[in-house]
Amino acid sequence: MTEEPGRKDSELGHPHCSMGCGHKDDKASLASSQTASFSHQPPSTPASKEVWKKGGRMFSILLAVHLALLACTLVSSGAFEKIAVHDYDVFFLLTVMMLIVIIWIIFYLAGTSRCPGAILGKDSHAGPIWLRGGLILFAIFSLVMDVFKIGYYSSFYSCLSAIKIIYPIVQAIFVVVQTYFLWVSAKDCIHVHLNVTRCGLMLTLTTNLAVWMSAVTDESVHKAHSKLKKNMTEEIFRWLLKVGMRSSSEECNCNSQICQIFKNGYFWLYPFNIEYSLFASAMVYVMWKNVGRFIDHHSHHIQRLKFRLFRRTFFVGIMLGLIILVSGLGVLILYEVQVNSRTESSKKSQALTMYYIFNIVCLSLMSLVCIGGSVIYRFDKRDMDRHKNPTRTLDVALLMGAALGQYAISYYSIVAIVASTPRDTISALNLTYALLMIAQHTFQNVFIIEGLHRQPPKEDYKHESHQKDLCGLTFVNINAVSLRVPDTGSALAAGAASGTEAMHASDLVRSLTAPKKMNWRRKFLREISMFLLLSNIILWIMPAFGARPQFDNDTELNFYGDSMWPAIVDICLPFGIFYRMHAVASLLEVYIMS
Repeated sequence: MTEEPGRKDSELGHPHCSMGCGHKDDKASLASSQTASFSHQPPSTPASKEVWKKGGRMFSILLAVHLALLACTLVSSGAFEKIAVHDYDVFFLLTVMMLIVIIWIIFYLAGTSRCPGAILGKDSHAGPIWLRGGLILFAIFSLVMDVFKIGYYSSFYSCLSAIKIIYPIVQAIFVVVQTYFLWVSAKDCIHVHLNVTRCGLMLTLTTNLAVWMSAVTDESVHKAHSKLKKNMTEEIFRWLLKVGMRSSSEECNCNSQICQIFKNGYFWLYPFNIEYSLFASAMVYVMWKNVGRFIDHHSHHIQRLKFRLFRRTFFVGIMLGLIILVSGLGVLILYEVQVNSRTESSKKSQALTMYYIFNIVCLSLMSLVCIGGSVIYRFDKRDMDRHKNPTRTLDVALLMGAALGQYAISYYSIVAIVASTPRDTISALNLTYALLMIAQHTFQNVFIIEGLHRQPPKEDYKHESHQKDLCGLTFVNINAVSLRVPDTGSALAAGAASGTEAMHASDLVRSLTAPKKMNWRRKFLREISMFLLLSNIILWIMPAFGARPQFDNDTELNFYGDSMWPAIVDICLPFGIFYRMHAVASLLEVYIMS
């Protein structure tokens, strides 16, 4: 089969293939003929067909936007008592969306498995092993959270709507099915059912975002309730008690010890479920971008470099990062103990001082390290990677977008601290902390984006062809140094001589094909990446598991009021928390590419 110039991706991708694929022999021959010509990227499509391709994408985007707005409206409305939208209305919508996604995923897996030419290529940059491994880790904790939710709601099932027990069960099934789907299909470039696939992927993305919004709302209300309980008046406290937990607070009481364990357990596991939804959304978006795409076969270096973790390093960055990580865990424990203690108010000031000092030191080191890494990139001889890469484009967009959440909190804090009259030590530390947070996000984004756009070192992908194995020495005759044993063993002397020549030829080939020694720039880049990775982990753990000085420090709360400041923090802080975990994944890729 010969490709016709100007044919569209969908025309090459068996649009007639359906769930009951018949004539498998014809399809196999068709797939093989397409695979034979797959190395040549098809010519540009005509303008009219490209418009329809964009039209299919636009239709799926519009579907996702409308569903996301509907889910956002219900989630935000169900969080307040005075609006006649109950939380079980939100659970019903999310349950229906997850059931539809589960059915579509089964349709996708069955359809692609029965159509041999459905997937003509794999995007090696999409769904790397560390990203899928992190997804499985978060999925496991999400399943544990669903078990705790089922136990919590089952403790007083007689006074609850059935949807509250059905929802975590469906969510657990959804997590299992989606995790398997992303593990096996994250790299797919599908060429059948293009519009249906685009709509299905956008529905999956929207469902994950809706689950994320619901989890963030519930978790933020719970944190605000626990943090502001000591500072609010009794009227505001009663209002916060009803927010997000209206049904259980009005009709049901969680008085037993096992019920309290289930309730506290699933609230502690919310950060993992939140990160799972965002990770899955990012991977689904990359799959959506790869629908109907032909892969340009340039060097897929990530697969060969992924097994070199922790090799050729000084271990300075790892050790310093582990020190920061362990110290941060200790600071977090002490902070939670002292802030929540109701005996002495001075312990709260000590906890805030300790928290700010640790973060100031950590952010200062990270900023200096990022500046040093950017300076090293100025002397890096590697070329920039300008190939089409939807994964990298999404990584850069998420880094820049998620940083806006922390930027907003920092700027609001700076204005409140500067405009407030009492200026004490905690205010000075808080101001320094806000300024360093802005600087560190900026410098780290510059370092990561530069690292993601660099070509891999040449010695790491020299095995593309037999000619390139000789380190660029194109004048070497490969046949002259090939090792061949004599066909006859009659002439022993000749055999000995040829054996000696073979040994010298083997040494020559080894010397020519041996990789160059890693230079100091690459080693420093790896040390910097590993230190930043571990530091971002502890900076994700601290706010995700309770350390939120935005509510414990009264400066911003008194300046903006009891309603505005919690709203600012609850909206912006989830993006700042997600930034840290996404930076960890990006820094791991920068480490491996170095």
